[in-house]
Amino acid sequence: MNQEHPDIYDVTIVGGGPAGMYAAFYSGMRAMRTKIIEAKTELGGFMRTYPEKLIWDVGGVEPVRCEKLIDSLERQARTFDPEIVFGQEIAGMERREDNVFVLTSKTGECHYTRTVLLCAGRGMTQIQKLDIEGASRYELSNLHYTITDLSRFKNKHVLISGGGNSAVDWANELANVARQITVVHRRHEFGGHEQPVEQMKAFAKVMTPYSLNKLFGAGERIERVELVHTGTGSFEEFEVDEVVVSHGYDRDFGNLSSWKLDRGDYGIIVDPQMRTSEDGIFGAGDFITYDSKVRLIAGAFNDAVLAVNSAKRYLDPDSSKMAGVSSHNPRFSEKNKEIVQQEIG
Repeated sequence: MNQEHPDIYDVTIVGGGPAGMYAAFYSGMRAMRTKIIEAKTELGGFMRTYPEKLIWDVGGVEPVRCEKLIDSLERQARTFDPEIVFGQEIAGMERREDNVFVLTSKTGECHYTRTVLLCAGRGMTQIQKLDIEGASRYELSNLHYTITDLSRFKNKHVLISGGGNSAVDWANELANVARQITVVHRRHEFGGHEQPVEQMKAFAKVMTPYSLNKLFGAGERIERVELVHTGTGSFEEFEVDEVVVSHGYDRDFGNLSSWKLDRGDYGIIVDPQMRTSEDGIFGAGDFITYDSKVRLIAGAFNDAVLAVNSAKRYLDPDSSKMAGVSSHNPRFSEKNKEIVQQEIG
């Protein structure tokens, strides 16, 4: 499609999380020359912050550790050999007179593309750390902002501070590992999904409305915590073995925020075809918002399909509205033969 300039891609995907990875696979199904640009040094996006979590809600996939799901998505994303660029945060965007977009990274590299698919997820996330005097000295011992190894919590009394999905999920993940779990939240209502919240309440000691007020330790480990009741101001102290803080993340989209795209409260606004307010620029995943947006990994996959189809139709209005299903897609014919040969030995 781009014989006149080998460096111009049909679609350039900004962000290598679940939406970006699936978009790379699906654009391959549509025979589009594809590039992914990821600001970090690996694919996975925000999913990298909870590698030990069990993921249950991806259709047709049995419960799987997040790190394994990332590995599967990356292998799938590489099916049609997209160009993948790591360590470049996109800052600038301009459209040339020939309608080719020029994306410029903070390190000065330029990327040329006919369409742009923004899959920046939650941006460059920064953990909201515990704002208590002396908290930082426990970060290398038993104060955690994520969990990468469930085994270190075995038979421990674990205090979890937070009320969102991540806090609730970690409590449920530790249910059969820890000896005791105490969940502290500054409001009575939890922000997590209903069923996991009820599951957590069945086994965890839930203290609301409380917040962490002080940490007491000997050497580099926390031994006791002080909680304050957010309504009465009364205090409670008790011993703990491990403390997990899940207070959310600050989102930073860098220079993407300055692009002239319509924005809503929870991301860049797109229409039902994942088109932004700028022709040729599309979006998918947590970076975007629309009325029926579903903020699940499975929802990111659907966003990616719709966005790629729209990008394809933008480039070629006479093309089909979607790729052929995989069982009939000619791009899989040779790959299917290889798989069959492997199965029959």
